Amino acid sequence: MDLKQLLKYLLSGLAVAGLSITGASAEQYPQKTVEIVVGYSAGGGTDVLARIVGEFLEKNLAGDESVVVKNMPGAGGQIGFTAVAEAKPDGYTLGTFNLPAALALTMDRKADYDAKSFTYLANFVKDPNTIVVSKESGIKDLNELLERAGTEPGAVTMGLSSLGGNDHFAGILMQKAAGVEFSLVPFKGAANARVAIMGGHVTAGTMTLGQTIGFEDNLKVLAVLDVERSAFAPDVPTARELGFDVLMGSYRGLVAPAGLPDDIRDILIAALRAVNENPEFQKTAADQGNPISFVAGEDFAALAEQQSAVARDIWENTPWK
Repeated sequence: MDLKQLLKYLLSGLAVAGLSITGASAEQYPQKTVEIVVGYSAGGGTDVLARIVGEFLEKNLAGDESVVVKNMPGAGGQIGFTAVAEAKPDGYTLGTFNLPAALALTMDRKADYDAKSFTYLANFVKDPNTIVVSKESGIKDLNELLERAGTEPGAVTMGLSSLGGNDHFAGILMQKAAGVEFSLVPFKGAANARVAIMGGHVTAGTMTLGQTIGFEDNLKVLAVLDVERSAFAPDVPTARELGFDVLMGSYRGLVAPAGLPDDIRDILIAALRAVNENPEFQKTAADQGNPISFVAGEDFAALAEQQSAVARDIWENTPWK
């Protein structure tokens, strides 16, 4: 055997060995703690969802390894999203992923990730935006609010949790569909926006349906910005029912870094699908006010691309910075 043949033989042997090692590690996954990075503080909606999913995911993975949540708040979630994008793609670092916020952040500032930086595992929550007013406002329905905005452009103030997220985009899309003009008023978070709406400091607001639950005595939801009515508010019409084709909400799911091996990805997606199909998980999520809308793998990736396109169109036509 000449030198060339010897090298070929050795390389072939190494390749076979490498494949067997990879296969063995996938079969034994996980062999250590799996971490879910949350880009927000403990106690918020995304953190609560991560802990619920993590608890059930741990039961659906082979072995006795733990699934733990690691909070990395800051920069509107960007610190956490970046940490996941830059982690080793071995299945031991996962992260919560919020749409459209996570990708909107890449448009108004420098970011070290984009839509291609992740392996999309599963989305769990779709919390639709609403158009909401104070119960003391005297506004009966969405048409009355829009008539007022049409008569006096800019006179109707619309409270938002912040700029560059689903609340902001809901306000933009609603005024475009109705051909009216709101004065958009951003606050520091949904809680502050809700207080302003309830106190009559703004005419109306847009926030997710989940953020109105528990405040029914103070808030009147005029419309839900979704394809169909929500089980959480079955008596509230959709904007589409009322003639305005506006869809916007907050999506929350789990991703891994790009480059995750297919076999590890398949194990995780199967385990997350089992989580979603567990009646106990469904009940726990409902009790927390989380509207479940499960999509996995390529369908989740397509959802991310679609939400990114919406955010980019708004950024290009009405930049918020």
